[in-house]
Amino acid sequence: MAALTIAAGTGNWFSALALGVTLLKCLLIPTYHSTDFEVHRNWLAITHSLPISQWYYEATSEWTLDYPPFFAWFEYILSHVAKYFDQEMLNVRNLNYSSSRTLLFQRFSVIFMDVLFVYAVHECCKCIDGKKVGKELTEKPKFILSVLLLWNFGLLIVDHIHFQYNGFLFGLMLLSIARLFQKRHMEGAFLFAVLLHFKHIYLYVAPAYGVYLLRSYCFTANKPDGSIRWNSFSFVRVISLGLVVFLVSALSLGPFLALNQLPQVFSRLFPFKRGLCHAYWAPNFWALYNALDKVLSVIGLKLKFLDPNNIPKASMTSGLVQQFQHTVLPSVTPLATLICTLIAILPSIFCLWFKPQGPRGFLRCLTLCALSSFMFGWHVHEKAILLAILPMSLLSVQKAGDASIFLILTTTGHYSLFPLLFTAPELPIKILLMLLFTIYSISSLKTLFRKEKPLFNWMETFYLLGLGPLEVCCEFVFPFTSWKVKYPFLPLLLTSVYCAVGITYAWFKLYVSVLIDPPVGKTKKQ
Repeated sequence: MAALTIAAGTGNWFSALALGVTLLKCLLIPTYHSTDFEVHRNWLAITHSLPISQWYYEATSEWTLDYPPFFAWFEYILSHVAKYFDQEMLNVRNLNYSSSRTLLFQRFSVIFMDVLFVYAVHECCKCIDGKKVGKELTEKPKFILSVLLLWNFGLLIVDHIHFQYNGFLFGLMLLSIARLFQKRHMEGAFLFAVLLHFKHIYLYVAPAYGVYLLRSYCFTANKPDGSIRWNSFSFVRVISLGLVVFLVSALSLGPFLALNQLPQVFSRLFPFKRGLCHAYWAPNFWALYNALDKVLSVIGLKLKFLDPNNIPKASMTSGLVQQFQHTVLPSVTPLATLICTLIAILPSIFCLWFKPQGPRGFLRCLTLCALSSFMFGWHVHEKAILLAILPMSLLSVQKAGDASIFLILTTTGHYSLFPLLFTAPELPIKILLMLLFTIYSISSLKTLFRKEKPLFNWMETFYLLGLGPLEVCCEFVFPFTSWKVKYPFLPLLLTSVYCAVGITYAWFKLYVSVLIDPPVGKTKKQ
């Protein structure tokens, strides 16, 4: 705190926060890393040692290249720095290679690329309404938002322990959001188009971008009540937006189109042969659906309504394999999840078009698109919850209702990431970091909105406090019971289902808030 006080006096508090979290990232270098570490090492080797025509065909390792072309070129550029650290990491046949120099290079490359994330957070802070400005530095919305983003617990453990390159990708997304807040629509559209060709998971929020840009940029005027003025449509702006998207896509996909490899690229990007759920069920609607199927199957066996010989083996063992076969409830297809996702997204898109609320309305729609895709998507990874948590951070410092939803979503979503770090040395690290982030988030937002009603009701408080006993049972009690051998999947199942309840509740609560809020025009009239 003394350092922050000095920084506040010189106006460099943001730099102090950024430097502090960078030092923490450096301390996490020796920690456990997941198979994603080998994934990215293999991609370095593929892009460095093979011609572009083989990038999306190479299959020596099971960790084949399955990100869009811009990310492949990013790995290619990194590989030309990596060769000065350890040339052996760039050998495609050196599977699971992990020298000390390789570790340092890959860890520091993630830290270095976070510079873009830091810049994006700085730009987002400029977009925050300064009406709620406290006397103390730590009570200012911009300071609180900076901590919530720069020190985000989920991003820290996923990128700097588990290992991925999400920081600079989220930096691109936050920077595009900031540009839309600043009415620099073309820049925002360009940045998002580039982002899609780095990682296609951001397609989840593409509907929000498309509708908002069409509504607020291509239509240049509204009626006094906030509804659209149809004669204000600008063909020039539509063509300019289309040109941006086309040029970015051409730069990314053009070489593979010339090689007649687009079908192969898309087959890698969208592997629908994978199962409904990831190895660890993401805490979404399908986790609840799977759990209900298991409960019904157990009851059916007990009451002899089901024949044990007809029970799919996978569904009654771990329940955590990729190909999950349902026993009682209908099995789910990729098409079914797509339909469910579209139905879940449509009301938020409708509100964005017919109940315009400016950039804040766009941000809420973006969060709902991310959450709806997380809730109902096919083969969703638990890490995808960050796609909703980070943009929701911007909303949390502007309105008490959004702060309440954010705290429920972020606390539950972050806890759902705990199974990613399953090794004993990382147990105290993840518990301590999450406690610090959660306590700060709740206390700072409660202080910011202290003149308004409490952020939690008794039910929400009870639910969030329940995460403590759940962690004790899963980490400290269950390993010493006889169930560990018979039901090794149980802690993951409990974590997934318990967190799915909280995330579903936050999704529903945000949706209700969006649906009942009046348009900006009507709000001003009142």
